[in-house]
Amino acid sequence: MIAHIEKVENFYIATFERHLKHSVKEVWSYLTDNEKLPKWFSELRVDELHKGGVIKFDMGDGTFEDLSILDLKINTVLEFSWWKDTVRFELTEESKGCSLRLIEKINTITDHTPRDLAGWHVCLDVIEALLDGRSIERKEEWKVWYEKYIKEIEKVTNQ
Repeated sequence: MIAHIEKVENFYIATFERHLKHSVKEVWSYLTDNEKLPKWFSELRVDELHKGGVIKFDMGDGTFEDLSILDLKINTVLEFSWWKDTVRFELTEESKGCSLRLIEKINTITDHTPRDLAGWHVCLDVIEALLDGRSIERKEEWKVWYEKYIKEIEKVTNQ
């Protein structure tokens, strides 16, 4: 399901939601364990897992960007800076697994925004596939979602 995107005051909120047939603890490990994190987002590494800590983003040229952890509640919330924006993961226990929400606060819509949104969408699909023991063809999936997110951004910005 495509993310819900809305304009709120002078910024935008994109909310992705997944209902997973896995425990909060299993899903949390994919968000914070450096053994599992690269399986769905190869550029990210947790450096210091605490509020005020750091997630490192590998720029691919030998340099790293530090993304500050803004909020952290073990097995519940992980929020970090995403350059000028923020990304927040929220986990909630459900009767047959858990709910995983990714909320991105976007200060400015750019040509790159649909790329990022498609990327997050596919990342969440990859986490679910890994938990289920499946694999996903990322590039093909990303292309499909990228086109959809271009249209979604147009809807929100043309209001």
